[in-house]
Amino acid sequence: MIVPFIVGPTAIGKTRISAEIAARLNVEIVSADSRQIYRQLDIGTSKPPKELLQKVPHHLINFLRPDETTSAGMYSKIARKVIGQIVQRGNIPLVVGGSGLYIRALIDGLHSVDVRDDKIRISLRKRLLKEGVGKLYDELKQIDPALAKKIKPADKQRIIRGLEVYLSTGKRLSELQEQGAKPADFEPLMFGLRAEREWLYHVIDNRVLKMFEQGLLAEVANLKLAGYTRELNAINTVGYREIFIYLENNIYYDDMIAMIQRNTRNYAKRQMTWFRREKRITWFNISETTDFSKLADEIIARIKDKI
Repeated sequence: MIVPFIVGPTAIGKTRISAEIAARLNVEIVSADSRQIYRQLDIGTSKPPKELLQKVPHHLINFLRPDETTSAGMYSKIARKVIGQIVQRGNIPLVVGGSGLYIRALIDGLHSVDVRDDKIRISLRKRLLKEGVGKLYDELKQIDPALAKKIKPADKQRIIRGLEVYLSTGKRLSELQEQGAKPADFEPLMFGLRAEREWLYHVIDNRVLKMFEQGLLAEVANLKLAGYTRELNAINTVGYREIFIYLENNIYYDDMIAMIQRNTRNYAKRQMTWFRREKRITWFNISETTDFSKLADEIIARIKDKI
């Protein structure tokens, strides 16, 4: 079974090309975006427009509340089930997104050595300073007692590692160390979108400004009023974290905008670093002159040739 993927950095045009493909092919879109999975995070995550969501079936978008936790491992399990259901309906699952770890987990499964989540690790280190190593060790004993028995109560690094793996994957590190990664029962057909760095960065900067025109500041203010904090994994992300800091009167408005633009550019750079290591991707160059209709036709032809 072949499953096509559209991958690439933020702002490159993944939603646009997926819409073009969906207009010509019986697809259901499976999101591989670690932020669009949350409800109420709409503008800052650049979710597909409501018209497209209503017209084309989308999965794993608006799936969780901002205070709920997820992981690459949990995502992989759910997404594989969704893909199987789409195939049973006689449609083509089209995976679209830029979250490299989620995509790798979906295709190849996860092994403990693959698990790395900087946000979770930073959050755990903050908790370590605030709550002390004993609190984290007690938590590790609850979720992974086998690992805790092998770790000294003062071994901060290994305690944080054990918690990071569990919070990232939903699986115990002690179990992952004994198991190999389980690949999916489908063959990925991966198409990647890339662009010249200067042009992409220009697009990113303009998109950030457009987000504020669309009401991003109000969106984040409403999250804050609802009681959500920037310590949550869903909120502690580019575009939301910086606005929370602004709302707490810790930075100026113009500095907030510049910070979001810079951090988004850095995020896109990290995404491309991740995807360059993936040898199964067929790349397409995107620019301001790209004809997305013709690009969709080319991708569809390649999909039909494989299915």
